Amino acid sequence: MQSTDRPETRLATRLAFLVAGFALACWAPLVPFAKDRLGVDDGVLGMLLLCLGLGSVAAMLATGMLSARYGSKPIIIAGGLGLAVILPTLAVAATPFTLGIALAAFGACLGSLDVAMNIHAVEVEKGADRPLMSGFHALFSIGGFIGSLLVTLLLSVKAGPLAATLLSSAVMVVAMVIAWPRLLRTVQAEDAPLFVMPRGFVLLLAALAAITFLVEGAILDWSALLLTTQGRVDASHGGLGYMLFAIAMTVGRFAGDAITARIGDRAIMLWGGLVAIAGFVVLLLSPFSILAMSGFLLIGLGASNIVPVLFRKGGAQTVMPAGLAVAAITMCGYAGVLIGPASVGFVANHVGLPGSFWMLAILLCAAPLCAGVVTRTQDREETDAHRSYGSLDT
Repeated sequence: MQSTDRPETRLATRLAFLVAGFALACWAPLVPFAKDRLGVDDGVLGMLLLCLGLGSVAAMLATGMLSARYGSKPIIIAGGLGLAVILPTLAVAATPFTLGIALAAFGACLGSLDVAMNIHAVEVEKGADRPLMSGFHALFSIGGFIGSLLVTLLLSVKAGPLAATLLSSAVMVVAMVIAWPRLLRTVQAEDAPLFVMPRGFVLLLAALAAITFLVEGAILDWSALLLTTQGRVDASHGGLGYMLFAIAMTVGRFAGDAITARIGDRAIMLWGGLVAIAGFVVLLLSPFSILAMSGFLLIGLGASNIVPVLFRKGGAQTVMPAGLAVAAITMCGYAGVLIGPASVGFVANHVGLPGSFWMLAILLCAAPLCAGVVTRTQDREETDAHRSYGSLDT
């Protein structure tokens, strides 16, 4: 098996994360055009957007099974190139049915790429013997920024949705062609089970991922309304909250590997969770708008490296095959993004929007509270493994 600790493999992993974020962001500016082209109302549009999520979740489950048997490389290539092929169809689909099918296929490619690239990232990080996961996840955010910027600029100069998506697809194809020969040829686990029910330690990791992604999804969809209804900013500046959150999360992930190498995973989860919770307190209790806005910075910085730690632990555990564990964590995290906006809205109907944000802060307490449990569990597995190796040596 080729070494995983090589610049080429790290580059290929970063390109996979970049393409995933880039592809998803390319679709977002096309939504208004799709709505006008099809002449559908918000309810039908919501159902169409749900197709993307359903396709992603279904593919995530299948990807865990396939990766356990065939490795992550073919799935990364198929997922990345599939996104490039399907993206232009989202710009020309002429009926709700065809757009729904295209979105489901687009979501399936995105979901399979998401799982496979995280499995690949776990293997690369193991070979490097130092934290790399935060930096990989930062490239997803950078890809999202580049994708939304590129498509928005092309649409603003009247290039048209089809031309914008074709150019974007070309960028993705180039990135995947560069990554293709540099991806790891992972050893195929011929006798690996195709499905293992998540349990114990993996369930804990998946639940923490769902909570963290739920918080991110809720801030994306509800932060502007929270700021405007509380009179913090006017409607034209409502997006500043999420912008600050996204910038802080990206910066935090770029710095996360170096920080994790210095203080360890347990401290990242403990102090990161506490900083994020403090951000919610500042956001909801500060009497000054500028100070309240800084709460989004704290939330983004604190939460930025929790998910990379969870993926690293999922790849290192021995309760179940690493590929299936990473798939379970990814799927639960994505489920958190899907149910986050709806759950916040449900709670807001009963206790108000600030009350629903307090709910998010309470849920996020699970990260620092479970930091010791996650660390002790992994430490115990490593100790047992060392003892086993020692007994074999004797």
